[in-house]
Parts: sequence; C-alpha cells; structure tokens
Amino acid sequence: MPANLTAQYHKAEAAYRQAETPAEELECLQWMLREIPKHKGTDKLQAELKAKIARLKADLARASKTAATRPTHRIPKQGAGRLVLIGAPNVGKSSLLAALTRAKPEIAPYPFTTQHPQPGMMLYEDCPLQLVDLPPITADFIDPHAIGLVRGADLALLVIDLASDTLVEDTQAVLRRFEYGKTRLANETGLDEQDLGVSYTQTLVLLNKCDVADAQERLQLLDEFLPLPFDRLLVSATAGSGLDALRQEAFQRLHVVRVYTKHPKEKEPDRSKPFTIRRGETLMEVAEQVHRDMAKNLKSARVWGEHVHPGTVVKPDYQPSDGDVVELHTS
Repeated sequence: MPANLTAQYHKAEAAYRQAETPAEELECLQWMLREIPKHKGTDKLQAELKAKIARLKADLARASKTAATRPTHRIPKQGAGRLVLIGAPNVGKSSLLAALTRAKPEIAPYPFTTQHPQPGMMLYEDCPLQLVDLPPITADFIDPHAIGLVRGADLALLVIDLASDTLVEDTQAVLRRFEYGKTRLANETGLDEQDLGVSYTQTLVLLNKCDVADAQERLQLLDEFLPLPFDRLLVSATAGSGLDALRQEAFQRLHVVRVYTKHPKEKEPDRSKPFTIRRGETLMEVAEQVHRDMAKNLKSARVWGEHVHPGTVVKPDYQPSDGDVVELHTS
C-alpha cells in the first residue's frame, strides 16, 4: 500500500533533516509522527519514528545529567538559505568568506585560525544567502558542532587548495570524516530511505587559488588520485575570479523563488526586499512571512509575472515563479 505522505509530513521531514541538535531532531520527529497518515502503508515508518523518538529521549535524558557548559556556537539562520564552507586547514575558506560577504574573519597563514563558525551574508542580486565558515577539518579533528551545521545546511562548499602539494591527502581526510557518520556529503540533499538518522547534504567543490602557478598540474593530480563525485567551480578569493558564478550557482541550487508584494492601493510593488520561498511552495508560505493573520485569512491574490497575464487572480495554492509580484487579498 502506498504511503501517500502529505505536504505537511514532507515539511516536517525537511525540518528534521536540517535539525542541528538532538533536541531539534526530537521535536521534528514528533511532528513527523503527528502528520504521518495512519494506515497499513505507513506502519513500518511509524515504528521507525517511534523507535527513533524513544532513543533520542533516552540520549537527551542521559545528556542532561552530565550537561557540559561548553558553548555550542549556535548561529541563527538568516537569508534565503544557508551555505557552509568546509575544508582542510589553510585552504582559503576565511578568505572566501571575506571576499563574498562583509564579514571580517581573521586570516592568517597558519592552521586553525578559524576556531569557531564565522557567519556572513552573501548577496546574489537582491537575495541574501547566509555563508558560514566552519573550523578546519583534519584526519584527527572535526568540531562536533560543525557537523550539525553541515547537516542543517542547504549547500556544503568543499574548498580545495590548488596551491597545496598535499591537496589529495588533505581532501581525503575531510571526506573520510563524513563517510560513515549520520551527516554525509552528497550530490543531492535528503534523508536515507533505509535509516532516517542519516542525512545527506548537497555538496559543491570550490577549487580555490586557481590563479596560482601549477594549479592545473595539481588539479590533474587530484583527478587522478582522488576523483570526486561532486560538481565543481574554479575560484580565487584573492583575485575574485569565479565568485559571481558561485553566487549564481548557489542561488540556483537552493531553488530560491523571490516574490515581491504590492499593496492594493499602490501602483508599484515594494522591491526593496523580496520575500523568499522555495520552488514548489505556495502563496501561503509568502503570506506567513508577511503576517500570521494574513496566512490564516488569505482568500486569493493577483499576480504579475512572466508566466501569467498581468493581474491574474489566483488561489492561495498558487506556486509563484521567481520575480512574481503578488497582491494578497483576505476577502
């Protein structure tokens, strides 16, 4: 029997995949259990959810008895999506953060300059995307809080240093850290169908310092001894090359849709700051960002955009396209 999972269940599942702490995972699993259709086709999935909820509750109970005072370096999510920079020491992650955002991280030619996650806001046209530089990863060390940030990210940017003679070994050490854990790097974001606890984060390789001498020879070594299954971009934080392509690629991979609102009494829309949703979401998600009461009372909307006639009247389940202007109506 097919599961026939609802949109609300998939929304809860997406939230669970982006949970960064065990407490957040538990909350999302309980949400998933509430939303899952109750019939024979979902019996196995219901049992898995209940078992995972029980294990998480036990883990949290044990953790509360030995709670440490160590800071968690939590970073509030901002913008239309979150990207994380991961890589070995001295690959240029902090330089990329500085080049792509207004953040001013400490940059130095020695390992572990970045000891805590450093956030910044990267703009693609008028759309802000959160970019977080994570502490470096080695064969012997990975910050446990960084794993949660990778799990909750919309896109992981694996930075490789084309100026390093040890780029193959360094990159292999990073990959091994994610090979068998709950959080893994992949070409697409999602959950493991056989184990809900395993989450995959979409990954894009950034070949940094592509402007240095012998960069092409080192890239050939990488392709020969460690061929990677991910798409890649050539970039240079210092020269600025490839950065615009990175902004555009990130925006497209996140499937962001920008929606502009117009008041019924105004001729022109407010283009100062778009509301952002994901492709496939509806006007209800836009209305929720405008105001909770707007979403509760939304009846219809008028839409202006490339794929509709100007002022077309649509229902709340209309799926906007990027750049649409909407006029929301509650009566």
